[in-house]
Amino acid sequence: MNPTFHCAFGQYISDFIQEKHTLGFPYIESERILRCFDKFCTDNFPAEPTLSAEIGNAWAVIKPTEKSASFQNRLGPVRELAKYMNRMGKTAYVIPPELSPKTDPPYQPHIFTEEELKAFFHEADSYPVNPRSRIRHLQIPVYFRLLFCCGLRPQEARLIKLENLSLQAKTLIIPESKGHRDRMVVIPEELVRILEKYYPFLKNEFPQSEYLFPCQRFGGAAYTASWVRKSFHECWGNGHFELVAGNSPRPYDFRHTFATYRIYKWMKQGTDLRSMLPYLSAYMGHSCISHTAYYIHLVPEFFSEMSGMDMNLYASLIPEVPHE
Repeated sequence: MNPTFHCAFGQYISDFIQEKHTLGFPYIESERILRCFDKFCTDNFPAEPTLSAEIGNAWAVIKPTEKSASFQNRLGPVRELAKYMNRMGKTAYVIPPELSPKTDPPYQPHIFTEEELKAFFHEADSYPVNPRSRIRHLQIPVYFRLLFCCGLRPQEARLIKLENLSLQAKTLIIPESKGHRDRMVVIPEELVRILEKYYPFLKNEFPQSEYLFPCQRFGGAAYTASWVRKSFHECWGNGHFELVAGNSPRPYDFRHTFATYRIYKWMKQGTDLRSMLPYLSAYMGHSCISHTAYYIHLVPEFFSEMSGMDMNLYASLIPEVPHE
């Protein structure tokens, strides 16, 4: 059954989502955004017969607590909807890309050292058993290894569904990752073996859950983002790390570390980055290669033996502004 929308051009929203589903896109997060947009139009522009410039510009106002990345993510499905309506012969306003602000200050990632990684995962592997959440001590080391070994975003790993995971094929489908596109992630052999050990405990405790990391408290539904932050800080704090310079480490920094280590190894081996960056970009789900190339400039900062490298060799690849 098609979802019901209430604004004056709600049928176009419904038909647009149906088209996406027909083409094989889950379109889950985008549909949620379009439902919010439909309510916004119904509440504020009930008589507007189409997606006008007035509606588009009103929707494209950043909220006081909204990050620029979240703001841009909120505009994407509405832009796609407007383009669809134009294709269908219904004049609609396409929100210009330049309306997306770049207001967030650049975040300097924390790239974990090998010593920090060993200490962190030692704490994760030693996480105490909780009788009220009987497999959480098994979930935490698997979850954070997925972030580090596969470069996943914390939300992507937290919301993994079993139907998208194939241990036999060693692959994971990330539906509607950033940019509203699916991508396939190949899982390293060592991590596959860890997942194989975890899987029987998962199925025994949560035989009906669709998630790889179900929460006991929520009856098998996915954990919240606060669980990720709490678990990370517990493992980091228990590792007795000394105060680090700059920004405090975050779960997202496992993704930054994954990319930086990968590029560091290629540079050390003399691999042609121009030929390899497209593969890494697709693997990580970046919208453009420049987002992946951003990590090049982190290599000499975090690997002392590369401090004397000639960065002019990579000047054409490195973007001026950090991406994430």
